[in-house]
Amino acid sequence: MDADRLRATLVGFLAAGAVFAVLAYTLDAGRVATAVGRASPGLVAAVVGVILFWLFAWGVALRTVLGVLGERLAPQTAFLVFSGAMFANNVTPFGQAGGEPVTALLISKVADTEYERSLAAIASVDTLNFFPSIGLALLGAAYYATRVTLPRRLQAATGVAVLLAVAVPVGGYTVWRRRETLSAVLVDRLVPAIGWLAGVVPRLSVPSPASVADRIDQFFGTVERIATDPRGLIVALGASSLGWFCQMVGLWLAFRALGEPVGFVVVMFAVPMGAIAGATPTPGGSGFVETALIGVLSLVVSVPTATVGAAVIVFRAAVYGVPVLIGGLFVSWLGVDVFD
Repeated sequence: MDADRLRATLVGFLAAGAVFAVLAYTLDAGRVATAVGRASPGLVAAVVGVILFWLFAWGVALRTVLGVLGERLAPQTAFLVFSGAMFANNVTPFGQAGGEPVTALLISKVADTEYERSLAAIASVDTLNFFPSIGLALLGAAYYATRVTLPRRLQAATGVAVLLAVAVPVGGYTVWRRRETLSAVLVDRLVPAIGWLAGVVPRLSVPSPASVADRIDQFFGTVERIATDPRGLIVALGASSLGWFCQMVGLWLAFRALGEPVGFVVVMFAVPMGAIAGATPTPGGSGFVETALIGVLSLVVSVPTATVGAAVIVFRAAVYGVPVLIGGLFVSWLGVDVFD
């Protein structure tokens, strides 16, 4: 177990706790708890059900990407691996960025493939997941704007979505065009850094510049194979879109469970905006995702703020809790230490 990584995770959870404390004070925790207590058990179970479908859909996306690389996973195994990936994201700082190395290790163990190939696969899936989310968010905002004038803060959030929709593809294209230069820079920086760590961490060996360059080339080669398979991309994007749809249905059902139905177009915009907050330093974006969801939803629904907070809690309890339970058990069964 890596003490530094564990310490960083504990600090992340403490930060999340501080954010939740501010939210509880702002929203009146008593009213939120009362609203949650009135939730329909049947509809709450339905929220959990669609979240399971979300995990399965994104597991299909991962399975498809691995299939492009010649690696075969059974659908149920892909579901468990992706649940393990979300578990890693939810208990390590910086969400997906913190959990991706653990996910790559999971894939390499289950599929018996190289770590670099596994890392490229999960990085590709995460990238593919980005595009449907932004597309659906902009579609929801555009539809909403045809009905009412967007509040100023919602206009700002829409501007962020548009900026990301442009910046991510441009950034990815730039990295790809200059991948050889980037590879050389990484080799020059990584080898000395690992050499320094080897003087601190027992049993850590220092790789040669050639081996580091070879691993980086393997990573980019894997990404290229995925990017040049149209059928695989279409299937993976379809599965990703289905997963986002399931999340949106989950939030929509959470409001109905509290007896305060909202239009589906509202959650089409809110869910991706909340997901952007998952890049914050807390494990799984805890605290910041909830704050973003409540902030966006409060601008566009005629529902008491405490009820908005309660709906977000029901939704996030499922999105966060289900993969932590299923993925945590799977990771433990495999014997993978997410803090190593």
